[in-house]
Amino acid sequence: MGVRRKVLPRSVAELEDELARPGAELAAEAAAWPAGRMLVLGAGGKTGTGISVMARRALDTAGRGDIEVVAVSRWTDEARTAHLEKQGVRTLRVDLGDPAAVADLPDATAVIHLVGAKFGTATAPEQAWMTNTVLPAYVARRFPAARTVALSTGNVYAMTAPTAGGPRESDPTGPQGDYALTCLGREQVFRHAARTFGTPVALIRLNYACEPRYGVLADLARTLLRDEAVDLTTGAVNVVWQRYANEVVLRCLGHTGPDEAFTLNLTGPETASVRVLALRLAERLGVTPRFSGEPPVTSLLSDATLCHTLFGYPDLPLGALIDLQADWLLAGGETWDKPTKFERRDGRF
Repeated sequence: MGVRRKVLPRSVAELEDELARPGAELAAEAAAWPAGRMLVLGAGGKTGTGISVMARRALDTAGRGDIEVVAVSRWTDEARTAHLEKQGVRTLRVDLGDPAAVADLPDATAVIHLVGAKFGTATAPEQAWMTNTVLPAYVARRFPAARTVALSTGNVYAMTAPTAGGPRESDPTGPQGDYALTCLGREQVFRHAARTFGTPVALIRLNYACEPRYGVLADLARTLLRDEAVDLTTGAVNVVWQRYANEVVLRCLGHTGPDEAFTLNLTGPETASVRVLALRLAERLGVTPRFSGEPPVTSLLSDATLCHTLFGYPDLPLGALIDLQADWLLAGGETWDKPTKFERRDGRF
C-alpha cells in the first residue's frame, strides 16, 4: 500500500503527514467515489485527523473537487480544527449524542463512523450502551443511502490460543464485558440498516493500531523506561501501523455491501508474544526488562488474512514499528497519556 519510506518520521509534523499519506491505490479508488459529501463522524478522536486529511489528499490527487470532506465532532481543540481547515477539511461542531443534532447533519454520500466509548465504561456502562449502540441507530436512520464504514473492534471475539492464529470474520463472536458487547451491538445496528434500508455497509474489527504516541508498543516502552515489570498475563497481541489502518478504513468504501454488511478484521499479520515485544523494545531502548505473571493459554487475537489479501501487507511491518517506537522515545518525542489497557482480560475498561 503506497511506497514505503526508508526514513521513519522524527517529529510530530512528519508523523502526522505520514499518518495522512494516501497510497496510490487509495487515490485510484477515490476517483470512483460518488460525488457529494463525506462525513467523518467522531473525527476528534485519535484517528480522525489522519483519516480526514488522508481522504482529502486522496480526492485531490484524483482530481475530485466535487466531494467535500467534513470532520464532525464536539471539537474542544481549536488548534486541531485549524489544522484540518488548512488541509481542506471542513470541521463541524456537533454533539452526536443528540438525535436532533444528528438529524440536522448535512446530506452525505459517504459516512466514516469513528464514534465510540471505551475507557471509563466499566464504571459507567450506560455510556457504552448509549454511545456504541444507541447513537449508531441515529446515524443509520439519517443516512440510509450513504456508503458507511463503521469502526468496530476485535474485542467482539472470544479469546483463542495463539497457535490457532485468531478468529476469522466468519467465526462466532464471544464478547466479554459491556464495551465489547455494545460494540457488537453497533455492528448489529448497521447490519439492520443494510438489510432494512439497503445501506452499503462495511464493519471494521480493528485490533491495536499503533503509532509512536499511542498504542501497545508505546505502553510497553513506557513501562520499560519506568523500570516497571511488564505484565505477561495478556500473552500475545496483534498490532498494526496506524497509517495502514487509516487507509484500509477508507478503501473499505469500495467494499461496502447492501443487504449484507461486509465485515473485515484489521490488524497486523503477526501473532506477537508480549514477552518478545518487550525484549526487543528493551534492547533498542538500552534497558533491562523485568516481567511479572505467566502467559495464559489464550489471548485476544484476530486473523486478518482477508485484509492482507485485499489491501496488501502493512507498509511498516512489526520490526519497523518497534524501531519507530524506540527511536521516538529516545529522541524525547511526545506521547499521549492514554493507556490502551491491553492487559485487561475481563473486558472492563
